[in-house]
Amino acid sequence: MFRRSLNRFCAGEEKRVGTRTVFVGNHPVSETEAYIAQKFCDNRIISSKYTLWNFLPKNLFEQFRRIANFYFLIIFLIQVTVDTPTSPITSGLPLFFVITVTAIKQVGDIVEVQADETFPCDLILLSSCTVDGTCYVTTASLDGESNCKTHYAVRDTIELRTVESIDNLRAAIECEQPQPDLYKFVGRINIYSNSIEAVARSLGPENLLLKGATLKNTKKIYGVAVYTGMETKMALNYQGKSQKRSAVEKSINAFLIVYLFILLTKAAICTTLKYVWQSTPHNDEPWYNQKTQKERETWKVLKMFTDFLSFMVLFNFIIPVSMYVTVEMQKFLGSFFISWDNDFYDEEINEGALVNTSDLNEELGQVDYVFTDKTGTLTENSMEFIECCIDGHKYKGVAQETDGLSQTDGPLPYLDRADKNREELFLRALCLCHTVEVKPNDTVDGVTESSELTYMSSSPDEIALVKGAKKYGFTFVGVQNGYMRVENQRKEIEEYELLHTLNFDAVRRRMSVIVKTQTGDILLFCKGADSAVFPRVQNHEIDLIKVHVEHNAMEGYRTLCIAFKEIAPDDYERVNRQLIEAKMALQDREEKMEKVFDEIETDMHLIGATAVEDKLQDQAAETIEALHAAGLKVWVLTGDKMETAKSTCYACRLFQTNTELLELTTKTIEESERKEDRLHELLTEYRKKLLHEFPKSTRSLKKAWTEHQEYGLIIDGSTLSLILNSSQDSGSNNYKSIFLQICMKCTAVLCCRMAPLQKAQIVRMVKNLKGSPITLSIGDGANDVSMILESHVGIGIKGKEGRQASRNSDYAVPKFKHLKKLLLAHGHLYYVRIAHLVQYFFYKNLCFILPQFLYQFFCGFSQQPLYDAAYLTMYNICFTSLPILAYSLLEQHINIDTLTSDPRLYMKISGNAMLQLGPFLYWTFLAAFEGTVFFFGTYFLFQTTSLDENGKVYGNWTFGTIIFTILVFTVTLKLALDTRFWTWINHLVIWGSLAFYVFFSFFWGGIIWPFLKQQRMYFVFAQMLSSVSVWLTIILLIFVSLSPEMLRIVLRSVRRRSTRNPNLELPMLLSYKHIDSGYR
Repeated sequence: MFRRSLNRFCAGEEKRVGTRTVFVGNHPVSETEAYIAQKFCDNRIISSKYTLWNFLPKNLFEQFRRIANFYFLIIFLIQVTVDTPTSPITSGLPLFFVITVTAIKQVGDIVEVQADETFPCDLILLSSCTVDGTCYVTTASLDGESNCKTHYAVRDTIELRTVESIDNLRAAIECEQPQPDLYKFVGRINIYSNSIEAVARSLGPENLLLKGATLKNTKKIYGVAVYTGMETKMALNYQGKSQKRSAVEKSINAFLIVYLFILLTKAAICTTLKYVWQSTPHNDEPWYNQKTQKERETWKVLKMFTDFLSFMVLFNFIIPVSMYVTVEMQKFLGSFFISWDNDFYDEEINEGALVNTSDLNEELGQVDYVFTDKTGTLTENSMEFIECCIDGHKYKGVAQETDGLSQTDGPLPYLDRADKNREELFLRALCLCHTVEVKPNDTVDGVTESSELTYMSSSPDEIALVKGAKKYGFTFVGVQNGYMRVENQRKEIEEYELLHTLNFDAVRRRMSVIVKTQTGDILLFCKGADSAVFPRVQNHEIDLIKVHVEHNAMEGYRTLCIAFKEIAPDDYERVNRQLIEAKMALQDREEKMEKVFDEIETDMHLIGATAVEDKLQDQAAETIEALHAAGLKVWVLTGDKMETAKSTCYACRLFQTNTELLELTTKTIEESERKEDRLHELLTEYRKKLLHEFPKSTRSLKKAWTEHQEYGLIIDGSTLSLILNSSQDSGSNNYKSIFLQICMKCTAVLCCRMAPLQKAQIVRMVKNLKGSPITLSIGDGANDVSMILESHVGIGIKGKEGRQASRNSDYAVPKFKHLKKLLLAHGHLYYVRIAHLVQYFFYKNLCFILPQFLYQFFCGFSQQPLYDAAYLTMYNICFTSLPILAYSLLEQHINIDTLTSDPRLYMKISGNAMLQLGPFLYWTFLAAFEGTVFFFGTYFLFQTTSLDENGKVYGNWTFGTIIFTILVFTVTLKLALDTRFWTWINHLVIWGSLAFYVFFSFFWGGIIWPFLKQQRMYFVFAQMLSSVSVWLTIILLIFVSLSPEMLRIVLRSVRRRSTRNPNLELPMLLSYKHIDSGYR
């Protein structure tokens, strides 16, 4: 690789306007110019979140932003600074464990890149080994697109194919400052020759070679670096998306606040009662524990505050700090089940599902609204040319020699087919108006073997149209030296000089090319949506074509209109000058070019239209039916015209034959002179109808869908804009509110003619509804990225329009059909598992700390710990952590096949059902009941003066150890009772955890490790188990504590057997929603 360091220069004024200048070669400097030394970053890319120097402070800051971690930090600091009943190790060690587990230039150089090498930085292409200065690049590592893309050098540098010629280049590149959009670039290059005047050429994304992309089918290229290191587009795209938080995480924070309140209440009660107890003199200062003079002189308020903090430390384990680690591990490890699922594997692309974030796994089980794109998501985005229309004549079938098969739409007075010249003009338009490229090495000079041609394009529509023209005898051969080559029906090669390409964008919804014929005529060919083309052609030409377009749209075909106009030489000079000025602009280039495009694409002549079929994806209809049955509302957001989108919606069963459609489109509101009045009238009418059909009640709207007439809504982009931007003096500023009321009562909504921004607006509007419904967006193209990022959960389809959607999504799947299992099975199980994990953690910690609270009533509120420090430290870390982690990863309370075959089960967990107040109170009261049984059951055992045959009396550490043993066995067996899907891992961690507790207790008591003789737990556990009374008490209290759970299991089994429809009565967790009449 050849690299030559060159001068760097950047004018201060250019920097202020957001551009940079890179000089190539020995740039001549006048006396008035001044060099300003500007330093750019080197070519290193740091993709890691942390560096060696910022890791510790940055990681600690992020971890202590969590409520539980910050709380335990405060507790640890209190234990260090205040005389507390427990060692700082008891909270410091778990906190340390949690923190540890959770935490691990622009240079102006010329670069030579060889075939199959990746570009080391962002380069402007100067030249290549090819005569026309083109090269082929794959960007799979950037956006997942594996097809070759063509990049171009400016025509003034394409001859510089040697090191010597490159060394003599003198030029200055001005470009925008670094920004992350892979598909946008604005710049210009000034090339200096012997003449004083510099030659200026515009630079765009077609001239920029991105770091990470790979050179293909080209021996070598020369390029000049413009962005390096952390300023390259690849590096800038490492920046994370906005953090999304799941409903479960919000519930955890709410529960933490409740338990923090319980903690403060316990500490306040014990502090108050301590001083009530000490109000009696012999209790305050007994003879065996006299106070020092310093203690007597201590300010009482300060002493009370210190005691309050000490009680907080004593009870602090009610807050489950280790829960965050377990939740993180559950999310991370659980996400692999999606990646490993063979049902998500697609043989066509040889890929499966992809998880870009594991933070939202459980959110897949809580979705209320699904927003889906149409093309490439519901459909295959595999286009097939069906037919075309030329001047009102329909052409369908294969051409025979020079004739096409022609039919007519409606009666035509004179001709049975279009004029021959018009036919050829139409077919030439299809061969010229596109950005299709021919795969390298497929073209030959002279007459081409057309069957050997392989077309490449980012848009499948364009390939279908080029192939359609080929069916009728006109074949696009390729581009050579700036000339587009077409083989006509007579096997003659026609060449057209490509002057300008007016690229397609989502706003204009059309594209054009300006070409020059061999005879010198300058023609503009335009293709686009009917709504974008009809206003720009002669009115009398529209009617015949419009009939054909509407008919094809009703059939579900994608339609495009074709138009042209001839440009006079004088007009072209003006147009060319305007286009060059716009392309050379560094500021607002896109807006200026759009303005010029708008001026050029006027007064055109309509030739005809095309119909392309985009087949429905396999099982798309079944997937939408399943989502509806699961109670989800499905909205289709598409840029297609209404008729095409409506036909697709019927085909995929979004709309049923009995669905009554309500339309809010340009067609319906243009019936009145004042559109806003007509819109208000329609909104009021629809709301009245729906309110009459669905009166307010406490029953869920999801249940009502199966009992009432189903309604669907159709709205287009212009009407949506009218709703969102209605004038304030029209009395219709409540349009948005009425519109949302209508949408909420419709089972399906179709939004057509939507711009990408409008898609995001709709998602945001629904997100902000009362109740904050969970939204999911799924799409396959760059125009879907905005709604994918806006929704709670974004799903990208690994489609044929690149990988922008999957790259910006939370999850990516090959096909739309995979959404069914992703939500109904994986989402359902993820939610149930993590909801159970959260409730279980709060439950077992309340069981743990309640006996400690009760113990204070029997020790004079002296802050005496009930449990040994080792047990306090290891309870959450070792004794009870693995069983719940295994449960949260492996549990299948309902078989996966059942979950996918019966979508109605999804409704039972909707609305965060398992983390609502009812289930939370049940777990809390269960923990309170069990903690009370632990303490008082053991307390009654100790009413016997001696528990040993030799008459020895057990002490307070034995008392606490008995309670702790009952606690560990009860909470672990509780999880065993909840487990429906047993694996060897569950058996290992459940019974292994209990065995480890017993082993550790013997170890800590000095039986296994005799060097621990001096500590207070020496021989306590072994001596405790030597008593038959203790054995019986432990077994009895475990049984009593678990009796409510066992009774619930028995009652559930009896209920299941006595139900009228046993096939629908599946195992149901306590915290499931109860749904009337089975599963409606």
